[in-house]
Amino acid sequence: MASHRRPKKPSRTRATVLTATAAMAVALSAQAAHADTKLSKSEAKDQVDKLYEEAEQATEKYNGAKEQHDKLEKQVSELQDKVARGQDEFNRMRGALGLIAASQYRTGSIDPTLQLLLTSDPDTYLDRASRLSQLSAKQADTLRLMAAKQRTLKQERAAASAKLADLESTRKAVEQHKDEVQGKLADAQKVLNQFSEKERAEITGADQKGGSGGKAGDSGKSGDSGRASRSDSRPNIPAGSGHAAAALAYAQSQEGKAYEYGATGMSTWDCSGLTQWAYGQAGVSLPRISQDQANAGTRIYDQSQLKPGDLVIFYGDQHHVGLYAGNGQVFHAPRTGAFVRYEAMSNMPFQFGVRVG
Repeated sequence: MASHRRPKKPSRTRATVLTATAAMAVALSAQAAHADTKLSKSEAKDQVDKLYEEAEQATEKYNGAKEQHDKLEKQVSELQDKVARGQDEFNRMRGALGLIAASQYRTGSIDPTLQLLLTSDPDTYLDRASRLSQLSAKQADTLRLMAAKQRTLKQERAAASAKLADLESTRKAVEQHKDEVQGKLADAQKVLNQFSEKERAEITGADQKGGSGGKAGDSGKSGDSGRASRSDSRPNIPAGSGHAAAALAYAQSQEGKAYEYGATGMSTWDCSGLTQWAYGQAGVSLPRISQDQANAGTRIYDQSQLKPGDLVIFYGDQHHVGLYAGNGQVFHAPRTGAFVRYEAMSNMPFQFGVRVG
């Protein structure tokens, strides 16, 4: 008769070896697949450029939300201070009536109406103004002022509550756009991590202080040597120069400093942060974000009509701005991984210039 015994289970040691072998095979396959799909520098540059552009789009949204958040925060603080001062004034009025009542009580002549008004809830006794005829004229005037102050306080508290709700909404928007920027930058870094430090610099353009088409006479220095050439001193602006020329001179004093999203100086900049600061130094107030700066003056669509210092707007959604530097060049804070520099305007899709003032 044939044996019907069950086959022996593989030992624990054998099972472990088999599992480890399978895991190693999967890892080797993954490595092989990764090696096969490694991007060329050209492909990596295309991907990184696209991610950096998307990050800058999100950056301008972040800047706008942050600016709105800061404004609302200030408004909420002012409203809360106003409510607190109003409440103090109301309490002083009520305290004055309390002193009158206490004096009358000591003489045994406290007015029953005044007693009622002072011991009830403020919202209740202020509604009983029809009985004010039983009080002195001074007491009646005080209560009328208290009633008006109570109504004002109610309106101010409602306004403060509404601003607080708006503030929370903008806070969430700020965080959302910040997460989007950081996500794009992280994706770009994953692509760059496949390459050596030298290759990464070539892909991002960090090895070019002056960028493609940089200022004549600039060498393509990188790293600290590029940053060391910058000057924070007041620029030498010729007498009689207009606001635009002065703004360009101030911006040029920041050459070589790193780009950082949301940054407004002085060690790092984003594109609209640099242009806003430069024009501010020249005595002109500009909005914070590039889309608003695009509406800060007269638009110029013919590049041949641009003058040094004019704002120049790039991309269809107007998410990048710089200063016209002459000879078909823009001076700007380009993007993550690069430094404030000159660059050929032809490197980006020009939309129009803006002559401020």
